Amino acid sequence: MDFQRLFKLRLVTARFGEMDGAQWWNTVGALSRIGNTVLNRGFPRTDFFAQSRIVFEVARLRCREVFNPPRALTLWDLPVELEDRLDSEYQRWCSAKDDWVPFFSKLQSQNRDDLFTALADSGLMGQAHKNSLAKLRRGVEGKSVPIPGTPILDDNVINLLALGFCRAEKRNLIVPFVTTSEEAVA
Repeated sequence: MDFQRLFKLRLVTARFGEMDGAQWWNTVGALSRIGNTVLNRGFPRTDFFAQSRIVFEVARLRCREVFNPPRALTLWDLPVELEDRLDSEYQRWCSAKDDWVPFFSKLQSQNRDDLFTALADSGLMGQAHKNSLAKLRRGVEGKSVPIPGTPILDDNVINLLALGFCRAEKRNLIVPFVTTSEEAVA
C-alpha cells in the first residue's frame, strides 16, 4: 500500500469536508493557513501533521455517527495494522517536514467546490478514476456509498473510498465504505 498516497487522499478529503468547505465535519479551517498559524506556535516541527490528526479524528467520528455498519471500513477507519504502519510513516515524514510544505501549501488553497477537482489538482486522480467514480452509487438508505464486493484493501480500494465522498453534497455527508474481513489487508 502507498501510505503517502493514503495520507494525501485523507488530507484533501479532510480539507474539503471542513466547515469552510462541504460542512461535513465540525472543524473550521484546521487544515487552512489559519489552522497552520495556530498550531505552528505549539508544534513548530510537526504542525502540519498535528493539523491532519485533528481533522482525521473528527472526520472519523463524524462518519461513524452518520453510517457505521458492522465490519465496515472507511477512509478514516482502516484495520489496526494499516493504521500502525501509517503512524510509522508519520514519524518519518515529521523528520522531513520541508518535503511536505508544497503539498500543504496547495492544500490550504484547494478547490472547495468540487472534491474530484481538488483530488485531481493534487495529482491524486485522473480520467480512469473519473470513470470509476461514475460507477459508484449511493446506498439504498441514502447515507453511504458501498464499494462493491469484499476486496483486498489495496491502493485501488483506498482510491474508491476517497472517490465515494464525491457522491456527497454540501452539508450532506455520505460515507463510502467497504465491508471486509480482517484477513483482507494487502
